[in-house]
Amino acid sequence: MYGLWKPRVLGAWRLPASGPVILAVNHSHNIDGPMVMGVAPRPTHFLIKKEAFVGPLDAFLTGIGQLKVDRAAAADRTAIAQALGVLAAGGVLGIFPEGTRGEGDFASLRAGLSYFAVRSGAPIVPVAVLGSSERPGRLIKGLPPLRSRVDVVFGDPFDAIEGARRSDTGGGGRRAGGSGRRTRAALDEATERIRKQLTSHLENARRLTGR
Repeated sequence: MYGLWKPRVLGAWRLPASGPVILAVNHSHNIDGPMVMGVAPRPTHFLIKKEAFVGPLDAFLTGIGQLKVDRAAAADRTAIAQALGVLAAGGVLGIFPEGTRGEGDFASLRAGLSYFAVRSGAPIVPVAVLGSSERPGRLIKGLPPLRSRVDVVFGDPFDAIEGARRSDTGGGGRRAGGSGRRTRAALDEATERIRKQLTSHLENARRLTGR
């Protein structure tokens, strides 16, 4: 990422140094996921559509710990179990809460993010990727111009359920424990809270970067 473009990473210190974390990333360009993987201070395991796992990319993505998900399935139980396993082991799970590439404005959130956050109890760190879709490159139209600036802005961690508490690991990190509330009402409440937090972060990121 640093060789092809000029990432400007802001607020990376906000990502907890240890313990389970969910990165909620806006998604307006195919480069957004790889950009966050490349600049995040901790290894990140993204839920990625299975269509991306083709040819040499299959072995590569699997080898670096990315998770294949079948978006056509009502509930891909294998992907869900793997994602919860990442959080249970104290890792970082990356999610595009809009489910697919779009305007990248967090306007249409799916329930997946709130489910993982409520189920695991892991804090959510909002991440705004700005500049990846402003204009196409001259050499490769499907990518941003080479050596152009792409801003990646990390926000403050927050809980999906307001007032949720977790057990301390004793090592300065956080252990995923969940809130105990997994009803539809709890998930709806979490989704609305998450939407407000992500939208606010995106607005702040745009003001901060001037994009």
